[in-house]
Amino acid sequence: MRKLAKLGGWCLSGVVISWLLVNAVPARSAMTPPESPSAAMTAPWFSDRTIAQNRTRLGIPQDLDPATLPDFPSRDLNGESRDPADQIAPPGLLVRPGDAPISYFFGIRMEKELDSLVGRYESALFAANAASQPVEVRLPEAGESVATTENKSRPASTELAVVSTPALEAASQLKQDWPDLLATEAYGEARRRWLDVRDALWDEFPLDRPFAQTEIRAMWLDRGSIVRAGSRAGLARLFDNMQTAGINTVFLETLNAGFPIYPSQVAPQQNPLTQGWDPLADAVELAHERNMDLHAWLWIFAAGNLRHNAILAQSDEFLGPSLTANPDWVGYDQAGSPIPLGQTKPFYDPANRELRDYLLRLEAEIITNYDVDGLQLDYIRYPFQDPSDERTYGYGTAARQAFRRQTGVDPIYLTPLVDPWLPRGERDRLHDLWQAWNDFRIEQVTSFVAETSELVRRERPDITLSVAVFAMSEEERLLKIQQDWNTWAEEGLVDWIVLMSYAQDANRFSELITPWVVDQSYDSTLVIPGLRLLNMPVPVMIDQLQTLRDMPATGYALFATDNLDRRLQGILNTTQGQHESLIPQKTPYATASERYQALQREWNWLLTNGLITLQPRLAERWVMEVNAVGASLDALANNPDAATAAAVQLQVQALQRSIGAGLTLDITTTPEYRLGTWKNRLEAINRFLAYGAQR
Repeated sequence: MRKLAKLGGWCLSGVVISWLLVNAVPARSAMTPPESPSAAMTAPWFSDRTIAQNRTRLGIPQDLDPATLPDFPSRDLNGESRDPADQIAPPGLLVRPGDAPISYFFGIRMEKELDSLVGRYESALFAANAASQPVEVRLPEAGESVATTENKSRPASTELAVVSTPALEAASQLKQDWPDLLATEAYGEARRRWLDVRDALWDEFPLDRPFAQTEIRAMWLDRGSIVRAGSRAGLARLFDNMQTAGINTVFLETLNAGFPIYPSQVAPQQNPLTQGWDPLADAVELAHERNMDLHAWLWIFAAGNLRHNAILAQSDEFLGPSLTANPDWVGYDQAGSPIPLGQTKPFYDPANRELRDYLLRLEAEIITNYDVDGLQLDYIRYPFQDPSDERTYGYGTAARQAFRRQTGVDPIYLTPLVDPWLPRGERDRLHDLWQAWNDFRIEQVTSFVAETSELVRRERPDITLSVAVFAMSEEERLLKIQQDWNTWAEEGLVDWIVLMSYAQDANRFSELITPWVVDQSYDSTLVIPGLRLLNMPVPVMIDQLQTLRDMPATGYALFATDNLDRRLQGILNTTQGQHESLIPQKTPYATASERYQALQREWNWLLTNGLITLQPRLAERWVMEVNAVGASLDALANNPDAATAAAVQLQVQALQRSIGAGLTLDITTTPEYRLGTWKNRLEAINRFLAYGAQR
């Protein structure tokens, strides 16, 4: 095979090769958090004698530094990967200092992004300032002066410090000066002031007090962190850190590169790095002791990992334990390779019935033998392909045979690029066959999701079924990875769509999630945006979190525990509090009520400070409507009922439609942004209500 030829010049044994590779990697690898924990916070690597014995049997050096384990390049990749899972989207708006000209359209984008950042900053500031306000919205007493269209004065007691900050004042001045700066071609000053204002807003986010609303807060606990923890005590420290950071849901990497981390009766082999230990059993108990949800995170159609092979002193020919035992399950690209060019993972053939039954047995084993709260399907797709370059995948034996039975054609002879010189009829025939082949592969993935959904609903209807998916356009996903998660959400096959919407700035992050969080609604299926913490500056993380909070998002997911250093843990603890009791997905009606109370407090604070202007004839009616919705949500939280939830949804929707009528705002950001944010937050409340009605 081709990969074997690449290794022909190697004269060292697999053990020595692995040892050289591991020691060539810096101690702070790509998966190592920016701030490594102290020795007191790190579990002894060989606390479990059985694990040490297994490592000896595998030929893994006993003094291997666990910090080097998680992620180092495969031997034949030179550190490059074309798999979307390894990519982070570049900044959506990259503003550099200097005197370079600012085009008309780029100037508009800079101004729009500044408006959005001001809006996000004010959202956090208002929430932080309103935390101590009463829940019931009220108009100021007779001795106070509520701002109306007839009386726009603020109460005498208002302190301008709570409604204005140096960063907001600088932003307002820049917005006022912006047209002149561009008209006079003062590009250097425009760029400098824009960057200064952005940094000032980031610096003045209220990171010293809580401002986050009640939400799903999930985190992926990766295999590398589990292995480094090494024992129940080490794992407990990770759960303590996540609880302190306010995390309420953990995605535990349970099946990775074909190896389960627990002793399985279905899989051919437990991960050698966890043999003698059952991390899944310990994780379930540790999560429940802290009132957190624990979801088993599974690699579905990715069967192995070259990087994992290097850790285990395996050659690149090793495709994982399941494919080694069942070579008929292997998927291939158009050139006959199980691993696409530039990638690190072999994939199964999703059309193979024996494979599908095996995966379903694994899922059943997990959800019946362990008290998990959820199941997450990852790599629920084909590997990344580029049809425009005729790089495609899915040519396993079972797939080729099944497609040939359906169409009479072996798909290996089809191509996405049809010869334009062929007669039109032949071109159309070949085009239709290629589309049929793509549809066939899409159906293999979707039908497996449906089978898993049926299994979960039958065996454990109380748990959450989620999928980790890409925030790519639907057309691109269907062509390149055959992942039709829109259909899964629309048909209610899954409970959560967890987006791997990894981006380097809030602008790009917003572009990735807006089509799915703002522009679409999937009834009772929730869409949870994901952030990747690796190398992400704290201000960017906070900005992205506030971006999704100003949208109708019901929560977020962070990748991964390995990057939760002490600084991030402290900031998350301060701004969203330690997780104690409420798990939003377990108590969706109570969550909806708490989120609405946060809105009521914000409106109270704005009224008290004269930042809301009401038409006199509408003021009392608006306050009554707002409080009536709050009372209905509170009653629903205390007496959950699906029929009542439907009626409350109608109330929320009516308020959502009327928000802004007879109301104006005296704030720095645009009224459109603030009113849009309130509508989004009401929409998120409705989504929790719809979710609860289906549970």
